[in-house]
Amino acid sequence: MRIGIIGATGWLGSALGGRLLAQGIVRPDQLVVANRSGARATYHGHSVKWAQDCAELVGLSDVVVVSVRPDDWPALQLHATDKLVLSFMAGIGADRLAGCGGRIVRAMPNAAAEIGRSWTPWWADDGVTAEDRHAVTTILSAIGTSDELGAEAQMDLMTALPGSGAAYPALMAIAMAEFMTGQGVPEGIAWRATEAAVCGGAAMLAGRIADAPALVAAYRDYRGTTAAGIEAAEAAGFSKAIKDALLAATEKARALAVRPE
Repeated sequence: MRIGIIGATGWLGSALGGRLLAQGIVRPDQLVVANRSGARATYHGHSVKWAQDCAELVGLSDVVVVSVRPDDWPALQLHATDKLVLSFMAGIGADRLAGCGGRIVRAMPNAAAEIGRSWTPWWADDGVTAEDRHAVTTILSAIGTSDELGAEAQMDLMTALPGSGAAYPALMAIAMAEFMTGQGVPEGIAWRATEAAVCGGAAMLAGRIADAPALVAAYRDYRGTTAAGIEAAEAAGFSKAIKDALLAATEKARALAVRPE
């Protein structure tokens, strides 16, 4: 399988390319890459094929991965007739992608792709074959795990939630650390305390996230200091703020979908 990555030195494109090579999913001679800034001496320490433009990349690839900003899609003028096209772009729907002539799959990795921990939801159009689906899951296995969605409309929701990566935990971490330093705790200690809560707490839920309601209920029932904090957070609108954030992100993704070329 020859894989071409457009936007290969960007955040997600680089994570995918590097991990495809590191895990031996493709050999260096099976990877074709392109970006706006031009060829480099090596790519993640390997000698790969640098395409001069999208047309050359498509001609040398069985699968074309498009990992660029949505605003850059029209300028690509991609023609990939009869190729499997795997898009990482938010908001660019299959109706617009179909103009390239390929078999379309939309996927939404997140920043955890860098460490092989992205959960990537994806959706395939009617022309995608069983062989194509196997190729998609193989490619996405380089950066973590994946699931196929039954409806394209769900992709905007996935852009808002798993696609956000560490953004919301990081936002919460900033608020926690600022509270600690505001109470006179030295900055280094404040960040370590925050890491214990955010990262240590998240590790307790890894692999059992559906137990979150039961965990919160247990804290409430204990009626201790954490229960007091939970009640104050909810009274201040914590849950509503998270839902409002996800709604705003979803609406932004939907707005990208209706933007004129």
